[in-house]
Amino acid sequence: MGDETTARRKDAHLDLCATGDVEPAQNSTLLEHVHLIHCAMPEMAADEVELSTPFMGKSLRAPLLVTGMTGGTERAGVVNRDLALLAERHGLAFGVGSQRAMAEDTSRTASYAVRDVAPTVALIGNIGLYQAIGLGVDGVRRLSDAIGADGMALHLNAGQELTQPEGDRDFRGGYRVVEELARAFGDRLLVKETGCGIGPDVARRLVELGVRNVDVSGLGGTSWVRVEQLRAKGPQAQVGAEFSGWGIPTAAAIASVRGAVGPEVRLVASGGVRGGLECAKVLALGADLAGMALPLFRAQQQGGLAGAEEALKVILTALRQALVLTGSRNVAQLRQRPRVVSGALKDWLAAL
Repeated sequence: MGDETTARRKDAHLDLCATGDVEPAQNSTLLEHVHLIHCAMPEMAADEVELSTPFMGKSLRAPLLVTGMTGGTERAGVVNRDLALLAERHGLAFGVGSQRAMAEDTSRTASYAVRDVAPTVALIGNIGLYQAIGLGVDGVRRLSDAIGADGMALHLNAGQELTQPEGDRDFRGGYRVVEELARAFGDRLLVKETGCGIGPDVARRLVELGVRNVDVSGLGGTSWVRVEQLRAKGPQAQVGAEFSGWGIPTAAAIASVRGAVGPEVRLVASGGVRGGLECAKVLALGADLAGMALPLFRAQQQGGLAGAEEALKVILTALRQALVLTGSRNVAQLRQRPRVVSGALKDWLAAL
């Protein structure tokens, strides 16, 4: 697939995510079925809340990853630099979008280059599993080194690819590549889904192969199947419409995967996490970090860097408030607090 085709697709993705119906109303993270218990006497001050957490060799000031979304065009480069600068200011982790465009055309590297504005941020590169098969370990390492990344995300997106007009159709050989990359990158490798979720069986297999960081990226937020459905035509668009609600809801994915892999694996919960209270819920369910992109991207599109900063401040303030109102000084205490899991989430967890 030519590099211009990839670049045009990246800008089309940005257009759809900025204004399009990419979050189908029927999809749910099931986080509405997680109820944190109010503590009427927290016996603490708000500034006692401690949110720092280690990730990819860095110490984050808050357990939040601005998840990889874009790259490959001038417009995408502006988004990456604004959101990376935001992550730098607030001590968060930041991921670039798929570096496929850069792999096809090295002149597009600048759209992923953020180190000059974010010199200390925990920076995560990004490539798709089936592009990694073609690139090999050395090719993936070159992508990471070219942007000075602290870690590399390997994204899984079979649902998106099957709906994408130019997408892959052959998904063999994936675990072999995961094993090779886990051996090469060690705990600097993050394996992530892209909105359809990772379940406990796949998570266990990934961990057996040496993966130590997993982003479950569940159903309930941006549906990349829906994004590709909106780009497709004819029967492909019709099939995409059927599958735009396909996946494991984020709450079910994070709780079941944590139970499957134990405490040593670092888990990111992304996929429809939109506010600070939802960040607190996924942390309570077992995530080490919450991940989000769309709320900050849309705020940046509407109000530039200042708009994104205001949106982030609301998210971080709400996260801290959730800890105070559960009587939790840190995330470890939050996980020990009682909570209620109700409705469809109970059914999902029983099945998984």
